[in-house]
Amino acid sequence: MPREDIGIWLIGAWGGVSTTVAVGLAALRHGLTNEVGLVTGRPPFDGLDLAAWDRFTVGGHEIRETDFATEARKLHDDSRVFSHSLLEGVAESLAEFDRNVRPGTLVNVGSTIEGLAGPKAEATRGEKPSVAVERIVADLDAFRSDNDLSHVVVVNLASTEPPQAVDVPESWAELSTLIADSNASPVPASSLYAVAAMQAGCDYVNFTPSVGSDLPAIDEYARQQGVVHCGRDGKTGETLLKSVLAPMFAARNLEVMSWVGHNIFGNMDGQVLDDPVNKATKVRSKSHLLDDILGYSTQSHVSIEYIKSLGDWKTAWDHVHFRGFLDTPMVMSFTWQGCDSILAAPLVLDLVRLTELAHRRGETGTLDALASFFKSPMGSEEPKFAEQFAKLLEWASR
Repeated sequence: MPREDIGIWLIGAWGGVSTTVAVGLAALRHGLTNEVGLVTGRPPFDGLDLAAWDRFTVGGHEIRETDFATEARKLHDDSRVFSHSLLEGVAESLAEFDRNVRPGTLVNVGSTIEGLAGPKAEATRGEKPSVAVERIVADLDAFRSDNDLSHVVVVNLASTEPPQAVDVPESWAELSTLIADSNASPVPASSLYAVAAMQAGCDYVNFTPSVGSDLPAIDEYARQQGVVHCGRDGKTGETLLKSVLAPMFAARNLEVMSWVGHNIFGNMDGQVLDDPVNKATKVRSKSHLLDDILGYSTQSHVSIEYIKSLGDWKTAWDHVHFRGFLDTPMVMSFTWQGCDSILAAPLVLDLVRLTELAHRRGETGTLDALASFFKSPMGSEEPKFAEQFAKLLEWASR
């Protein structure tokens, strides 16, 4: 049986998380690292029929003009990740991946993200949404053909878009007409990428807080096209801890009176989120969890601040004020510090493997079994991490 290779198409290809995905995949392909941090590298997932790392290659869309090696060196210099020997060992693979990167679209990305665009992306400014979709589909088709790929998984790792300004139609027939006929469609870029991915027969993963495929019309289209999709907003740090700790307070009947979280980080995502409009999308994604888990409304506050000197490292300080027996107030506080891209990249690789497996299994539409990977999981109302992970294990054992 001929070997069937798989493409990973990254939206925001030369960003910090995407670059770490590329470096990590290349290292895995060449046996230069282990699978620590990868969910699919532990039982029972290692017993599944998951694609081997040497079957994957990378391409993507990007509005900036740089390359994987340059961005990897920046991460090394600014954030103290990647060794010199590792970067030397993956240099050839990174150059191979660079050849597959194409200019992204600026349709409805917001002014802050537009300001990051290089000349090639600038040349697309003002394109109609339908033209953007056609161009993205052509890029995906060429990637598949040029690399002799059996399947492609598109992953949105682009900077967070502003909140969706207006409602869009709930039926695919109406949404497709809006995209085709309107010069000023309200559909955001993340959703145009999702539509294009599905039109090209690719699966779609939204690792960002942006809308992406989280629209009934696009889920309808995914089922028509026989592809799968999942999201939204990768759960890597403070929200992951909330989804584990909040159920403890609920189970012990300890009343959470307030939960305050303060987040600082210095990467490009932080730079984009320094715009209050873009920040609103992220804060909304991080804020809804507690009331869902506790079963009552509690005072909560989430702040996000851009501190350039921190590079790719993020720190979260959380203060939990809770009440116990005899109305006695108590406090739990903790600090979480981690490298944003190092936390996120292995989850992206996990999602690609699991999504590709679901596609081979013949599944279509929203993959709710992957809820444990996301802050605002599509297709799932379960907010508790333990229950989400149990569902993933159940899905894996089928």
